Amino acid sequence: MTDDTLVENVRAGYAFTGPALELGGLMLDAENLSDVHVKIPLGMLNRHGLVAGATGTGKTKTLQLMAEQLSTAGVPVFAADIKGDLSGLAVPGEENPKLQARTASVGQEWVGKGFPVEYFALGGEGTGINLRATMTGFGPVLLSKVLGLNQTQESSLGLVFHYADKAGLPLLDLKDLRAVVNHLVSDEGKADLKGLGGLSSATAGVILRELIAFSDQGADAFFGEPEFETKDLLRVAADGRGVISLVELPNLQDRPAVFSTFLMWLLADLFSELPEVGDVDKPTLVFFFDEAHLLFKDASKDFLSHITQTVRLIRSKGVGVFFVTQSPTDVPADVLAQLGSRVQHQLRAATPNDAKALKATVNTYPISDYEDLSKVILSLGIGEAIVTVMNERGAPTPVAWTRLRAPESLMGTADPTLMQATVQGSELFGKYAETLDRESAYEVLTAKVEAGAARAEAEAESKADPEKMSYPPADSKSKPKTTSTSSRSKKEDQTMVEQVLNSSATKEFFRTAAREISRSIFGTARRR
Repeated sequence: MTDDTLVENVRAGYAFTGPALELGGLMLDAENLSDVHVKIPLGMLNRHGLVAGATGTGKTKTLQLMAEQLSTAGVPVFAADIKGDLSGLAVPGEENPKLQARTASVGQEWVGKGFPVEYFALGGEGTGINLRATMTGFGPVLLSKVLGLNQTQESSLGLVFHYADKAGLPLLDLKDLRAVVNHLVSDEGKADLKGLGGLSSATAGVILRELIAFSDQGADAFFGEPEFETKDLLRVAADGRGVISLVELPNLQDRPAVFSTFLMWLLADLFSELPEVGDVDKPTLVFFFDEAHLLFKDASKDFLSHITQTVRLIRSKGVGVFFVTQSPTDVPADVLAQLGSRVQHQLRAATPNDAKALKATVNTYPISDYEDLSKVILSLGIGEAIVTVMNERGAPTPVAWTRLRAPESLMGTADPTLMQATVQGSELFGKYAETLDRESAYEVLTAKVEAGAARAEAEAESKADPEKMSYPPADSKSKPKTTSTSSRSKKEDQTMVEQVLNSSATKEFFRTAAREISRSIFGTARRR
């Protein structure tokens, strides 16, 4: 195929009538560019997408470029800031000769700009507003993924959550969940699950051991109150630009499953909270799921099925999801099939497995005008990508070798002082800064155990002290009568019940029990 034919095919394929994100210019070869602009229709971004490529090929800059233009269009953005590079979105970029050469080559009129950014940190780790979930909100399915439980253990954990929901025991943090598990395998608690199949001591032991290991990883900081409300990701600044929410993920290598699964909780919560909007002119939110391979690694079939269903259905809520990872083969085929836009940076084929992944990547693209697409992908430079998107009719556009535009914000880490000032000045800071520790399952069950222990001690003292036995008068015709243990226990039980019913823990218990708990596809929940 001649260059002229390629240019005309791509020009026609990307001639959109509505607003679109400008990605870059069509390349004819490694040195020469055409005047054709490669774009993504704004209204198609909730058909999801993929940004893939080897380390150092420009994935983060592509994400930054898209986030800037989405914000300008009034669309809120959420992204995980793995290396801290995205924090510079709040700061105007700095011009230099290399930048000028790139912008001139793609016909970009570059102006340094900063964008409205909100910084978050999971459990307060890092610079940002505290981002937490309650155990009840997180749910058993996502927690099982984090803990590495098998199918049987996951089912048992689901039973524990079901019991806590029905019993009105708020699961706010890890100690609440451990308390409920311990209760259900105790002599007193076994009967509570008898009609539901029960919880074996062996399975309970596995769950408790994993929860302890999870806590040792610092997970206690992620769970508790106040729970983050995902509606706070859907904010627009006073000037009409969408707010870019960035969550810092420090020490990702130490607990990858925690971070990736927490991001999935945010997505699942959005799905359960947002109303249906159908097809919209622009997305309600675009969610960039960085290091996506961590989410899918060692995932069960049921878990993958839940992800597929969430991605498929969340489009109708106006949310677009972009998975960011090294290779398209990191994403399961059923999920990959849901992704309408593809930005493929350079892949490397240094090993047989790399070569196999490259071949699989090429096979996922529509028919290309390039004679050998695999050679093109291997020859891509930094900041270049193979692009195909969904056009305004919902059909795939021609595959286009693209030199990407440059972000207008700082391509690097923002000054920590500026970041801290942004956090302190946020309207959300006061809402999430202080950790709450209200009475929940742990306190309710602990009080119950302590009351039972006090009752047993009183009964033991009563049996050991004969003077506490009472007799009728000597001239009475009736036989000597003792105050029975059962009678005394009933009185003590009545007193204890009155105390428990009047306690603030029990009042909260019944308030919580009266609220409806609705669990979503992932078993995540909020109390209505």
